[in-house]
Order: sequence, then structure tokens, then C-alpha cells
Amino acid sequence: MYVAHLSLTDFRSYAQVELPLDAGITALVGPNGQGKTNLVEAIGYVATLGSHRVPSDAALVRSGASRAVVRTRVVRELEPGHPRATLVEVEVTPGKANRARVNGGSPGRARDILGILRTVLFAPEDLSLVKGDPDGRRRFLDDLLVQLVPRFAGTVQDYERVLRQRSALLKTAGSAMRGGRGTADLRTLDVWDAKLAQTGAELVVARRALVAALAPHVAASYAQVSAGQGEAVVTYRASLDAALADDNRGRSGDGSTAPGAPDATPAAASDVPATTSLVEAQLLEAMGRLRPKEVERGVCLVGPHRDDLVLTLGGLPAKGYASHGESWSYALALRLASYTLLTDGVSATRAPAAVATPAVVTSTAGAPQDAVAGAAPAGDGDPAPQAARVSTAVAEPATDWLGRGADWGPDGEPVLILDDVFAELDARRRERLAELVAPARQVLVTAAVAEDVPEPLAGARVDVMGGEVARVL
Repeated sequence: MYVAHLSLTDFRSYAQVELPLDAGITALVGPNGQGKTNLVEAIGYVATLGSHRVPSDAALVRSGASRAVVRTRVVRELEPGHPRATLVEVEVTPGKANRARVNGGSPGRARDILGILRTVLFAPEDLSLVKGDPDGRRRFLDDLLVQLVPRFAGTVQDYERVLRQRSALLKTAGSAMRGGRGTADLRTLDVWDAKLAQTGAELVVARRALVAALAPHVAASYAQVSAGQGEAVVTYRASLDAALADDNRGRSGDGSTAPGAPDATPAAASDVPATTSLVEAQLLEAMGRLRPKEVERGVCLVGPHRDDLVLTLGGLPAKGYASHGESWSYALALRLASYTLLTDGVSATRAPAAVATPAVVTSTAGAPQDAVAGAAPAGDGDPAPQAARVSTAVAEPATDWLGRGADWGPDGEPVLILDDVFAELDARRRERLAELVAPARQVLVTAAVAEDVPEPLAGARVDVMGGEVARVL
């Protein structure tokens, strides 16, 4: 797929702009602060209904305007040789529900357009995936999950709504008890416990499966970007696992480690795939045991909102141990792995390997490979194999976690967006990343100066200056 046209009305700094685009590589070049990132941010918003820069939609509307409109014409080949264009329009109105149209139809829910356009966006903010707090990594997983299976957008929204309501009830109950107003009536809390367990279980099971499917691609991508320096392993750590752990494991009962107790293996309870109904029952049990502490603190102590994507490099936590360059390589690997997973999908006849199953990289030198999904050709002195594939040594059972209707056809490859990322990388990583992404169907690059765009990404060029866009190549 690719974006053939972008139209903006009152979006960020643009009162109005029309930008025709082609498949292949396009570089948006201009000094900082001229609106390059605003253009690619708008494209990413159509794909995810979120910004990679700000958590709220209010900042997306031009100052003085009441709403912003983003329109994209997305071209896909649902059948080889038969491209079809879809016009997607999103209306962003702060304080109100956003609306969307497809091919000029009646306005509908914004989330109904999810899946028409898919993107993978690289940005300087990606470094926080490795060095930042768990909430950024949880958001990374949920955004990728929704792009793979759009129906999970409703699950994520439902969970967040229930979590807010249950947290409010816990705070009210805690305040009543601390204020000496007797024992709070917690009967309503039982209803919200059930709702939180139901939606939370769906999210936990889906995230675990997603991480298992993503893990081998992360290992392979890190080897490509870093020239094989260290093994990158991703695992899913659920607060539920800690909450259900035996007392003799040194846990405090709220998902944290008791003073002096050794940390648990990140994927300790993720080795065995669990059904949604089992996880739902486990969440209910954990919430029941933790309720006194939750009422006392006024917060929900167990659930996917307290989980984390654990990143290790060479057996050590990437956060705190990886160098700046290694952290960048890890962040790039997460995005490249996302691209591969979105392009190739997850088999509907096999479940992902268990999280703790080690990935085995097998050399297949001489075999044809995709430039992104496979390994890049090794240069002189490159310790990485010329071609590498990641496989697992364990047969997997049948599953339908991805939804068997999620067939993206022959043109599910997402649009790649690289927002000012090359200025952040050293020369070696810059060239490796450029070589890996260059064969993609559409690549959009932003750069302050043309010299920041690596030679493998030479293509069309659009100059952006003072809110004006002009194609020069």
C-alpha cells in the first residue's frame, strides 16, 4: 500500500496543504520548525488515530481553528495488478468524538477506519522505548496490536474506561475508610472487578501472543542493525504473574519485588500459553486477594496497565546497561520487527511460540530474501551472516488470537516513515537502516538538510519551508 495524496485543513501549522505522493522514496527536506513532521504525523494519525508526539488531539488543531481535517488517498492492490484507491477522511475536534468518512460516505466512528492504512514510524522519540518507562512500551504493543487486528481498538478503549471507573471507586472507598466514615460499600466494585478481568484478560492474552510473534523478528532485526553485536530478547512481564506468585518467592503481593528478594525471570509465567477464560479467572482471584491494599492505596494493583515489555541484550536489561548506540539499535529493531510482522502477518494456523522459547538464527546464505524481513548482505568484516532467518524449535498448536479474518492480501506492507531519525544515528547505523528500508513499497523521510538522507534513499524530494511544500525532484 502507499499514500497517493495527503490533504490537510487546519492541521498543526497548516491552514491548507495538498501534497501528491508516489510509491517509492520521498524525502521531505527543510529546516527545523517548518512543518515536515506535521505532514508525516498526519499520515500516521490516519493509520493509528494517535500522534507519536503528543498524547492529546488538542495540539493537532491549528491555533484559532475549531477542528482539523486530514484526508489521504490510499492505494492498495487487493489483487495483483489491480490497484484500488480509498479516500479516508478524519475530522479531529477537541473535546468531542472524532469522526471519519470513507470514500465520501456518511460520517462514522473514527476507529472504523483502522486497517485501511498501516504505517511504521521511526522517530527520535523511539529511544524512550528502551530507556523510558513501561507505559511507552505498553503503548507500543497496543498500537501494533490494533494495526494487526483493528478490533482490539475497542478492547483497549474499554479496558481504559473500566480502569478509570474502578480506580475512582477505590479512591472513594479509601477516603471513606481513612476519614473514619465507616466501611465503604464495595458491592459496586464487584461489578467493575468482573469487567476489568474480562477486558484485561483479552488484552493480556493478545499481548503475550503478540510478543511471542514479535520476538524472533526483533532478534533478527537487531542482528542486522548492530552487525550481530549481542542477542536481543523481548519478553512479556505481567503483573498478574507476580500477584499470583507464592509467598516464598519474596513477592510483596502488589507486583513489586520485596526488599532483598531476587527479581523473577521476566517471563516466568508466560512459558505456558493461557486461555482468556483462565487469565480472567486469575485476574479475579488476584483482585480479590489484593482488594484491601487497593482500597488503602486507591489504585488498581494488577492488570495489563501495570505490565511491561522487557528488553534484554546479552542477558542483561537493555535499560540501564545498553550503551546509547545499542539502545538506538534496539529501538530500530523494534520498529523493523513491527514492519516485518505487519507485512508477513501471523499464521492463522499456528500459535506463536511461547515467550520463553529461544529463537534460533539459522544461516541460509544464498537464499532469496526480502531486504527488510531478512538479513542485509554483510559487508567486509561484518560478523553477521549474509542471510539469516529466525525460526523456533518448537511446534505450535492452533490458535485464532489474530482473528482468522485478518487477511491483508498481497499488499499489506505498511508505509514506512522515518522522521528526522538519520540525524540521530552514527554513520554505520544510518547506512544499515537505509539499506534495510529502501526496498519498501513507500518510504517517507524527513530531514533538515538533503545531506542527512543516505544515498540508498535517494528518490523524490519535496522542500518544506514556511508552511509551503514544493516538489523539486
